[in-house]
Amino acid sequence: MKIQYFPDTDTLYIDLADRPSTESEVISESIIVALDRAGKPVGITIEHYSQTADSTAIETILPAMTASIAA
Repeated sequence: MKIQYFPDTDTLYIDLADRPSTESEVISESIIVALDRAGKPVGITIEHYSQTADSTAIETILPAMTASIAA
């Protein structure tokens, strides 16, 4: 996952997966979700980020990722 902020457009982009998006769904005036061919989210765009966020800090709390190996 990557998080990028673009100050020239005041946009925050959260890249969830390394798959191309084929369509976008507008959730609200400032939130757009990019979807892959299967309809799964691959990214989230937040427009007007500085007007939306209450803090300049980004904290992540993610579950431990485990890989399963098929026998």
